[in-house]
Amino acid sequence: MSNIRKYLKAFASGLVLLVLAQGVNAQWFNHSFEVMGTQAKVEFEHSDEAEAQKLIAQVVDEMHRIDRAMSPYKESSELSKVNREAAIKPVVITPELFQLLQRSLYFSRLTNGAFDISFSSVGYLYDYRESKRPDEKQITELKDYIDYRRIQLDESKSSVFFTDKRVKIDLGGIGKGHAVDRCIQILQKAGVKNAYVNSGGDSRLIGKKADRLWYIGIKHPRDENKLIANLPLEEISLSTSGDYERFFEEDGVRYHHIIDPKTGKSAWEIQSATILANDSTTADALSTSIFVLGVEKGMALVNNMPDVSAIMVNKHGKLFISKDLASSN
Repeated sequence: MSNIRKYLKAFASGLVLLVLAQGVNAQWFNHSFEVMGTQAKVEFEHSDEAEAQKLIAQVVDEMHRIDRAMSPYKESSELSKVNREAAIKPVVITPELFQLLQRSLYFSRLTNGAFDISFSSVGYLYDYRESKRPDEKQITELKDYIDYRRIQLDESKSSVFFTDKRVKIDLGGIGKGHAVDRCIQILQKAGVKNAYVNSGGDSRLIGKKADRLWYIGIKHPRDENKLIANLPLEEISLSTSGDYERFFEEDGVRYHHIIDPKTGKSAWEIQSATILANDSTTADALSTSIFVLGVEKGMALVNNMPDVSAIMVNKHGKLFISKDLASSN
């Protein structure tokens, strides 16, 4: 039985916030920190405080390592080197980055291009802090270079090549999920059974919280003081993509960071898209994908995938849930 379906009954019983009492012998540790332009957190149970502090340091270091390697904003990152050189000649990259590019292209094929890391071919011209966006001429000139098929991987050489100098890539739709998975692996390798790692809208849970299920809230996309759901979960990953994360408004239009590869503009049919899956990399990529696809196509994709569930809020604020969640009510 899948992890998701195992807890559909709990989901259906009521999305309510519970106060979770810790066990008498439980020793819980948690730490929050800034990385990848967002807030991250690690929380887990351990019997040795000194070892727990070492693990916290390892998780923090791992998040920062991935940020240094995969940030498009750091000139020294491996990803920035790829963006500078891959259209000139094939660039040999680390196995970690190569495998993540492989997974990215898999999700591009799966979603018929709704997920596309080459969105940055236009996306790099947006600056949400400065409320800047490309003009129509720039979008028209560059949107054809949002095309995952222009990214060529050579597994025998662990290299990547772009077929045009205007192609740029950004792992913002999958990188945080990858980082969360890596940090969970660190904790699991150390024998941790109960833990939670979060980076922005991406979370992964293993085990339980003090012998009870974890409760993870999904933000209301238009009211930061409200939740649209509070889910009882265990052994699962959750990712939410929302138009409220990085955005600015101009003439009543919200320009946000989730770019529709077909238009080079912000995807405007959805306010929030949440995926539940067995790993954070998958959840991260699919939440971006269904946000771009919209409710009808996004739910059609999810409803045909095993071990994946979705919760979406459309542009009018209406809530939709995937068939497996609906059938549990």
